[in-house]
Amino acid sequence: MIRFDPDTLLAEARAQTGLSDFGEPSFREGLTVFCHALETEAQLSDFGRGLLHQKVMELLTNRLGIEDWYRRHPEIDDEPLAAPLVIVGLPRTGTTHLQRILAQDPQFYSMPWWESRYPVPFPGESLAEPIQRIEQARAEVKVMVEAMPKLLSIHPMDADEADEEVMLMEHTFMAALNTYAHIPSYMNWLAQVDERPAYAYLKRMLKFLQWQKRQRGITASRWVLKAPHHLLRMKLLLDIFPGARIIQTHRDPVDTIPSIASFLDTLWRIYSNDVDPTAAGQEWSDLMARAFRHTMHVRDQNPDPFFDVAFLDTVQKPLTVVRAIYTWAGLTLTPEVEQAMQHWLTTHTRNTRAAHEYDTSQFGLSDAQLKTLFADYRARHIH
Repeated sequence: MIRFDPDTLLAEARAQTGLSDFGEPSFREGLTVFCHALETEAQLSDFGRGLLHQKVMELLTNRLGIEDWYRRHPEIDDEPLAAPLVIVGLPRTGTTHLQRILAQDPQFYSMPWWESRYPVPFPGESLAEPIQRIEQARAEVKVMVEAMPKLLSIHPMDADEADEEVMLMEHTFMAALNTYAHIPSYMNWLAQVDERPAYAYLKRMLKFLQWQKRQRGITASRWVLKAPHHLLRMKLLLDIFPGARIIQTHRDPVDTIPSIASFLDTLWRIYSNDVDPTAAGQEWSDLMARAFRHTMHVRDQNPDPFFDVAFLDTVQKPLTVVRAIYTWAGLTLTPEVEQAMQHWLTTHTRNTRAAHEYDTSQFGLSDAQLKTLFADYRARHIH
């Protein structure tokens, strides 16, 4: 049986690549805590063990590859990173939809799913034409969607569309690794550790991806990023990315939290045959309540970088929302870009995906409980 032993995994990554420099060493503590949680708490199936072993090996070999690229091309570190536009909000609040609309504007760098999945060029692959990585990612998405059609009703998987940067942050082993399994000891550790190295490494990876894009003739002014993960780390995000502009999306947690619990429960079942749905409900509701408290506190101290968007506005009048964002951020929205956004909206309608169905009580949740837990947030942002 596959075992998650940090030293063995590190040795295996070195052997696979012939490289030895993993870069900044803070990831090792997270790797150790994660491995222990997988062995003692996750109740992985044999299939799940195999998948997660592959995942950990990819993260470690990517780290080796990234340091090797930086060593051979030190100019990567000179890539200028302008203050990004960052979309934050609970899953199921229109964050993906909004990011993909904005990604139609060539003034923004964005990261398609294939690029977050495979940030390091394959051996022998041309920097100008990353065909192998794109095709492999497309094939993976096809398999995932066929194996679990429910996934599409929860998140619009598409290898070629903009997606979130959490997959990059996983390389630090300080990230939302609870999407793979129920690992409370790891999450308790993460809640207490200084996650600054994760955000510094995100910056390093964005420089690497930006440098690669420019080898493909893609140039832009700034990144448009998106991740619910930042809600619990807003102060850190603004420290590491000074001048960042934050778009926060809003929808009643009474509607979103059960949906997120369903998503988490669905993901856990890929890796384990013994999943407690109420654990997913409890974990995500507690986590997001803490996240909102943190972001509200940061906003009280420094309201200027924030712009609020209601979920229904994103759904019903997306271009009106976009125009308001551009005005607030001091950006120019050209007629050509607006036309490209409208074309994307026309070809990516929500009604092409099945409805996401779930029962709130299945996850140990109730409307009354959620209204109490999120009372402060609802009073401020849900009208």
